[in-house]
Amino acid sequence: MKHSFFKRKQNVKLNDIFKCLGLKKIKEKFKVNDIKDLESAGRDDISFFHKKKYTESINNTKTRIIITNKKFRDIIPKKIIVIEVSNVLLAVAKITLLFYPESLDDTFDASAAPVNKNKYHKLKFGSNVLIGKNVKIGKNCIIGHNTIVENNVVIGDNCRIGNNVLIKNCLIGKNTNILDGAVIGKKGFGFYPNKINIRYPHVGAVIIGDNVEIGCNNTIDRGSLSNTIIGDGTFLDNQVHIAHNVKIGKNCIITGQVGFAGSSSIGNNVMIGGQAGISGHLIIGNNVQIGGGSGVIKNISSNTKVMGYPAKNIRNFLKESKLND
Repeated sequence: MKHSFFKRKQNVKLNDIFKCLGLKKIKEKFKVNDIKDLESAGRDDISFFHKKKYTESINNTKTRIIITNKKFRDIIPKKIIVIEVSNVLLAVAKITLLFYPESLDDTFDASAAPVNKNKYHKLKFGSNVLIGKNVKIGKNCIIGHNTIVENNVVIGDNCRIGNNVLIKNCLIGKNTNILDGAVIGKKGFGFYPNKINIRYPHVGAVIIGDNVEIGCNNTIDRGSLSNTIIGDGTFLDNQVHIAHNVKIGKNCIITGQVGFAGSSSIGNNVMIGGQAGISGHLIIGNNVQIGGGSGVIKNISSNTKVMGYPAKNIRNFLKESKLND
């Protein structure tokens, strides 16, 4: 499903990007369509490479333009134009802002207005509900008091949205429940630390599947260049935080106060106990069980039970716990 919540600048040329980065112009004068991650980038998009763990992706990418730094230059396939910079992520932030100049503005949606009951006459709304422009809401939905649904959001049939919920930059499937106080689709916590911290633009979305439950006071950040995804049938308890670009599979159960750092991928049928923390850029397999209070700092293979900090096989954890008694 393609859906952009941010206006993209047209007619960006390759030399516009070089100028944005303070680099000398080159002979190639073709247009660049967009900035995307390696997996989704097309031939006329620009992407980036900053860690060896993405070597397979760089070998399979369709893009012909890559931002990287000197130490990775030899990894890049010869057919790709390389833009060499000293700090890849800072360059990505600048180029993303070039394409999406309004992407750092995360204030309220000025188009949001009290519900037009003629347009949504078959739906049920509480008091003080605000709806933005071009919002699509499916059949048999209920939206509670003081909730705001900002422009271009799509909500499927038979959804139940609680009180004091904020939804923006989000696509929601059918039969999904979002409980009171949830905030979905705000920008993630991405920045380049400096004397004056520099914010990364977040131009992705949050995509929530069918038959999902989002608990009270959950915060789900939108993606940076890719999307944050919650798979079909997944249930999130109260006070769960999901950072930008996190992908959670189908039929997962995430209990209270679990936190996910950015860009981690969680498989199907995963169960995570309360107050566990998942570090960024990790891959958690299918059918994994993570004990409450655990700290996950490494990838976890499928069909594994882990616990502790750092999280380890639960048998080893219990054995070590007995030895320390």
